[in-house]
Parts: sequence; C-alpha cells; structure tokens
Amino acid sequence: MKGVLTIVLLILSNTFMTLAWYGHLKFTEWKWFNKLGLISIVLISWGIALFEYFFQVPANRIGFRGNGGPFSLLQLKLIQEVITLVVFAAFSLIAFKTETFRLNHIIAFLLLILAVYFMFKK
Repeated sequence: MKGVLTIVLLILSNTFMTLAWYGHLKFTEWKWFNKLGLISIVLISWGIALFEYFFQVPANRIGFRGNGGPFSLLQLKLIQEVITLVVFAAFSLIAFKTETFRLNHIIAFLLLILAVYFMFKK
C-alpha cells in the first residue's frame, strides 16, 4: 500500500511541477497573462510549485525504506524521474499540439523501463 501511495503522490507532485515549470509557456495564450512581468510569472510558478512539495515530500517520506517504506533511495529517485518524463510527455502532447511523439521517444521510454527493471533487480 505504501508503494502505491508513494507513486500516486509522485504523479500528483510531478503534475504540479510540470505545470509550474512549463505551464506558463501555454498561459501566454491568455490576454491578462501577457501583461505580467517576469517576476509575476516566477511568483505564480512558485505558488504552483508549492503544491508540488506538498506531495513530493510526503511521497519520499512514505516511500523511503529508512522510514518503513518499500523503496531504497536510488529506487525512489528513479521512479520519480520516470514519472516526471511520462507526465511531461503527456503534458507536452496535450497542451502543446505542435509537439510530436516519434520513434526515438518510444525507444527512450523503453530504455527507461529497462533502467527501472535493473534498478529493482536483486
């Protein structure tokens, strides 16, 4: 159960992270957003990123083997990186219709799956 909860929290965390880091590039389609200066955009992104931390920190605490969770530190980090890339790929395809998903992206994801396999192999 702790493993599933960790992964769900990491997905939520990375959704907010992606929105904070890249959402502002899409928000420029809103007229009011274009009137904001860079400092305002940074502060809005920080506000969104705050929610990332509300999920990321508990995910790491719950999932870390040293706290009774199922994952080693290296496993936890690799899971987080894979989730980050999957969430980002989905975000870029949904929010930015100009992005394309090509064969080399699929191969890269397969290699990530192999990385996860080897990280968890005993």
